[in-house]
Amino acid sequence: MLIVTARLPRRKLAFSVAAAALLCCAALVLNLGDGVAQAASAPALPSPKGVKTNEDRVAFLEGYGWQVKEEPLATEELLIPEEMDESYDDYLALQAGQGFDLERYAGKRVKRYTYEITNYPTGETGVQANLMISHNTVIGGEVLSPQMDGFLHGLARPDGS
Repeated sequence: MLIVTARLPRRKLAFSVAAAALLCCAALVLNLGDGVAQAASAPALPSPKGVKTNEDRVAFLEGYGWQVKEEPLATEELLIPEEMDESYDDYLALQAGQGFDLERYAGKRVKRYTYEITNYPTGETGVQANLMISHNTVIGGEVLSPQMDGFLHGLARPDGS
């Protein structure tokens, strides 16, 4: 075992500790400033709770930047499967990436509302947004193109706006 000792005058020791504390405080202030700037620039996502009416659902989608036709294309009651095999893995991961936990609703009936998006960034028409709702709470959703070579992604706009 190696032991190293050093003699430091108390003034130098106090100065060194004060300088280190000042540097730490400066680093914290700079990092907090960055976090506040990022939080201020990031748009707040709509709350998934309290989505009771058609107007609430449209407003929820508008919170993600989507413009949709006022009336849903379809309203369906779905049964979330009790057990989900690996064929559901990608879909469950998509929902989890948005903060939704569909496995929590296994075996439960939910409503799915489908809306037509009128402002998809590529200009493609016929793009749809689905919202799954249980007890006035959005529990899942996605944006999709029903075309043969279509796409499926979360509710966030792909262009970030």
